[in-house]
Amino acid sequence: MKVAGFILGALIQFSLTEGHVEQNENANLTEMWGEDWPFSGIQTFAHLPHHKCLIDMEKKFDIGVIGVPFDTAVSFRGGARFGPQAIRKASQRQTSMRGFNFRADINPYQDWASVVDCGDVPVTPMDNCLALKMMTAAYENLLSHESQTSDNNLPPRFVTLGGDHSIILPALRALRKTYGRLAVIHFDSHLDTWAPSKYPSFWHSDTSEFTHGSMLWIAHNEGLLTENNNIHAGLRTRLSGSSFEDYDDDDKVGFHRIEADEIMDGGIKSIVEKIKSKIPSDVPVYISVDIDVLDPSAAPGTGTMEVGGWMTRELIRIIRELEDLNLVGADIVEVSPPFDPTEITSLAGAQIAYELITNMVKKGPIDPELIKHNLELSDKLTQGQQLLGFSSPTDELNDKIQKEQFVLQA
Repeated sequence: MKVAGFILGALIQFSLTEGHVEQNENANLTEMWGEDWPFSGIQTFAHLPHHKCLIDMEKKFDIGVIGVPFDTAVSFRGGARFGPQAIRKASQRQTSMRGFNFRADINPYQDWASVVDCGDVPVTPMDNCLALKMMTAAYENLLSHESQTSDNNLPPRFVTLGGDHSIILPALRALRKTYGRLAVIHFDSHLDTWAPSKYPSFWHSDTSEFTHGSMLWIAHNEGLLTENNNIHAGLRTRLSGSSFEDYDDDDKVGFHRIEADEIMDGGIKSIVEKIKSKIPSDVPVYISVDIDVLDPSAAPGTGTMEVGGWMTRELIRIIRELEDLNLVGADIVEVSPPFDPTEITSLAGAQIAYELITNMVKKGPIDPELIKHNLELSDKLTQGQQLLGFSSPTDELNDKIQKEQFVLQA
């Protein structure tokens, strides 16, 4: 009996090491070598094909992932310049072969859309004014591409991996030219609609006006946002002074607010209903996710943590419920890997990017007629405001901007 067992074991070992390996003689090289394991291959997002979209203008695609490694507009901890690399690394268990989203009932990497990784914008860390110009030019370049979708004359859509939150401003500037004014859904623990004069410093310069807390104030002043269809969700930061003055200023910028605590009263359903009640079905939408909307236990790797936030599961469910919106762009920002050796923050960022791509794919191509209509309305609104002498929230700073012609004129 022992001899028979020994012989059987030897035969099994021989078959595993020396046995016949079946090969399909008709297989092509892509079938043989085209699929990566999570730990193999160059680290693009979700193993997507890499294209230098800022250089190769002939390439057509429908959705691009673009990294913007910029973090010198922060007010506390840095490190978000390493966010794009970290999110890509955390996405390596995502592949087109294993990308089916059970929550949405589609595989966004195997559906109608051509999805690619466009690499990074090589933005300077030396000069914020120059960086803003570079990022704005980069987004305009990206939006000059043609979509692969034959029946759609609109450009590809992009999911941006930040980078600090200031990168939303150049994105909105470029998108405004293509889509008209945008409704912004802003997942964040902070308002980010502070006028630059709110920061506690006597000293100001061209660079100091452009920060990761003032960019939505600037976007409103430049006429990039819809007037009353913008949402903050997940708020829980401390406010200035001894009153709700920050909220009063926020009202003037055109945002509605959902505080993080509201999820305890009405649950996820109430959050989704409140968001949808403020977003018309015929406007283009931009979703911006500051990773600090999550509780520090779920996302410790970020620059300005606030306790009492949402969990990753809750945020994913909320995003999934927004899949019927006209999503024309999105970002995941403020992922700072140096503060999270466990990589759970980057993993959350990669999952959120996957959900946002899923939303774009499941909704399908954007209707060009809807965008044409929105552009016309946006231009009429801007012209009307100019005729009426419309002034933005902080007139004193606007006067200063016009006189000194600094960063907002970049």
